[in-house]
Amino acid sequence: MTSNYKPIGNYIQRVEERNNNLKVTRLLGLSMTKEFRETTSNIVGTDMSVYKVMRKYQFACDFMSPIRVNKLPVVLKLDDEPNLVSPAYPVFEVKDKNELDPEYLMMWFRRSEFDRFVTFKCDAAIRGGYDWEELCQTLIPVPHIDKQREIVKEYNIIQNRIILNQQLIKKLEETAQTIYKQWFVEFEFPDENGNPYKSNGGEMVDSELGEIPQYWERKEISTLCEITSSKRIFENEYQKKGIPFYRGKEITQKKAGEVISNLIFISPERYNQLVKNYGKPNNGDILMTAVGTIGSTYMVVDEQFYFKDGNVIWFKNFKQEKSNYYVYDFMQTEQFKNLLDEITIGSTQSAITIKTFGQQKIIFPVVSVLDRYVKISMKLNNYLFKKKQQQVALNQLKNLLLSKLAQAGD
Repeated sequence: MTSNYKPIGNYIQRVEERNNNLKVTRLLGLSMTKEFRETTSNIVGTDMSVYKVMRKYQFACDFMSPIRVNKLPVVLKLDDEPNLVSPAYPVFEVKDKNELDPEYLMMWFRRSEFDRFVTFKCDAAIRGGYDWEELCQTLIPVPHIDKQREIVKEYNIIQNRIILNQQLIKKLEETAQTIYKQWFVEFEFPDENGNPYKSNGGEMVDSELGEIPQYWERKEISTLCEITSSKRIFENEYQKKGIPFYRGKEITQKKAGEVISNLIFISPERYNQLVKNYGKPNNGDILMTAVGTIGSTYMVVDEQFYFKDGNVIWFKNFKQEKSNYYVYDFMQTEQFKNLLDEITIGSTQSAITIKTFGQQKIIFPVVSVLDRYVKISMKLNNYLFKKKQQQVALNQLKNLLLSKLAQAGD
């Protein structure tokens, strides 16, 4: 162990500022992503004077969580406005910011290796936990303060790019949904003269899904494409390397443009056998989570992977060219979420079946409208995919920088 590793306790101290004068009113919780979140606690009638006040560059953590979730929720406050946290959360600060930069320390807390260490200490502890004493005894590399600040600056450049990229992704998703709503909910798509259809006298007819434009149809989803799943892969077939194998969690992460954590694999031989006998998801196919967190959708690009049967539904072989974009955009709407709520089964773990889902009807436009919409949707979704790929690359770069902190003291 390098001599530059020091116990964190050498550099931090507890802070016990209570909200005695009740001047601070904003109560925040701690998330598993090590960020503040708005509290979900009912504080009506609660004595807020016992809550702890946090100020800039102070930390709060939840020592009760690691044994349950294998992470230590810990947050560094970076804004100037004070807030409250639970009286159960230890609040602490760096004694001398010229010896240990608070943001550098928070970078260490964000490392996956740190959470694994905390989990190990919880498992090994007689009391079954990770506490203040354990935190103070935890070793951290402490290079010269100039080096720390250099590392923090590099990290913040990457993090700021991630935030800006995420804001753009959100804006693109909102734009796509606004266009979909305008065309297929409000029926104000451009008519042959370029005017909004419904408000300019476009003919509407009654249907079981409400009024729809003339000549449009109500179609069962199963008539638009083939709806299926994968062949079963057993846990004893999982490998440490090979072809990526996605479950519902990984599909959700891919949709969000996140780095997939704890990736598992199957052997290339097993993958090739499955592809030969049953095929694989191809470019433009849609995958949807169907157990637990339901309705997270991912449009496949050209890539090698397989996925878990039962947990993920596979939409392929779309009958009408490019109609997968229309179906995919529908799957991002509130109407789609409401549809899923109506057909979800299971009291302890939510799930939907392929048969039931395929029987659901959606509005389907005439070819001329669909073709015009798909041109717009393709551009938006392809740009979204590129931005999410950038997000993955940026997050990988951030994680690499965090992992290299272990050598910072060398």
